[in-house]
Amino acid sequence: MIPQDRIIIVAKVTAGRLDALRSLLKTMTLNGAPGMADPANALVPFGNFDNIHFARFVVLADNTLGDLRDYPEIARDKFDPYLCFMVDCDGDADALLARMAQGSPRMKEIFAHCEGFDQSADLLGWMRKYRVEPMASYVNWVGRSVLQVRQEDRLHRHLRDALSAIQLTNPQDIFTHLKRQAESCALTPAPPTPLAWRIRKLVHMLLPIVPVLVCLACLVLFPIITIVVLSVVTAIVAVPFAIALRHHEQTDPIVCQPYEASHVNELRLGEDHDVTNQYTAMGSIKPGWFRLCTERVILYSINWVARHICTRGALGRIGTIHFAHWVFLDQRRRGFFCSNYDGGHEAYMDDFINKAGFGLNLSFSSFIAYPVTNWLVARGAWLEQDFKRFQRHHQIPTDVWYKAYPGLTARDLARNSRIRNGFERTAMNDDEIRRWLAEI
Repeated sequence: MIPQDRIIIVAKVTAGRLDALRSLLKTMTLNGAPGMADPANALVPFGNFDNIHFARFVVLADNTLGDLRDYPEIARDKFDPYLCFMVDCDGDADALLARMAQGSPRMKEIFAHCEGFDQSADLLGWMRKYRVEPMASYVNWVGRSVLQVRQEDRLHRHLRDALSAIQLTNPQDIFTHLKRQAESCALTPAPPTPLAWRIRKLVHMLLPIVPVLVCLACLVLFPIITIVVLSVVTAIVAVPFAIALRHHEQTDPIVCQPYEASHVNELRLGEDHDVTNQYTAMGSIKPGWFRLCTERVILYSINWVARHICTRGALGRIGTIHFAHWVFLDQRRRGFFCSNYDGGHEAYMDDFINKAGFGLNLSFSSFIAYPVTNWLVARGAWLEQDFKRFQRHHQIPTDVWYKAYPGLTARDLARNSRIRNGFERTAMNDDEIRRWLAEI
């Protein structure tokens, strides 16, 4: 299979160039759909690169700096706006970056609005310099390529049209007829998974597991000593952590966030132009080492789970997210979150609150103005209206957003893969054929 990778480039916008940058980014969009990229736009023709799933340009202009009034130790004047360029792709992202630098030289016009960019400089070298790694990333279905998505969608549409015109009633005859009718639909076999990727994935998976296995081995060989050591470690680490956590939860300033009608209306202008939407939100992390360390450990855990467990269609119980990334800014004093999700915004938020409210608390409770939590996992997101105002307040418009397969949800992609699996089988019994036909 082809594993997925990402490009995330973040650079400060030069003072006085913000409005000019936004005006330039608007030229990349389709008329009548704010933020929706024209795949053939002159600056970065995303449609020319057949391994890009999603891409975006977004000006990270923090909407929440006013919330820092209750944190005088944080210098608000240090938080300048950034430009973020993000791509989710198949295969090696660095190779794609080189292709984009060569095939889209007019990207220089965009990055010329950023600090440290010289029109005569090497575009690829500059982008590599400002490329950052996310603290955590999620891919809905690891190994499902853009080519696979498009070929399977074409197969589904071909089979659906053929099935609508068929006069046969016997399942076996229908199956044989449909396979013959769709012979022209080319289906490229999945390539072998790169060995280097497998090794990196295995090493990353084992890093947190090895200490656990060592503890279990010690518990079997030296039970009394191990129990004593674990008790001491718990007393030294877990108890102080619990005390510090509860102290912070009870003493953190409560920042009231009223409903911002004009801001929400601006955000809605960029939503619901497709069955999939984009989401970008940013804010400041509560000051102090405790909240930062807690956030880093949590995001490491989320990244581990997303990389090794939630790789086949769902993040926990949520199956509507295609890709998502958590990124730190400004020496980890701020952060932003980007995702591509199916359905409307309200349904997206309700999905999270109802199915993974504790996950929202873990991910974002270290950010200023998050609704009050109890022991990190309780309350917080379940204070529904407070949470919804919090996330809209932190959300910012995505200036340019590209999707390689408009009109298809993550559920559609999974269904099309099941249809392909049935199509490629040499034989099925009548009940299996009926279930397969129901998918079509």
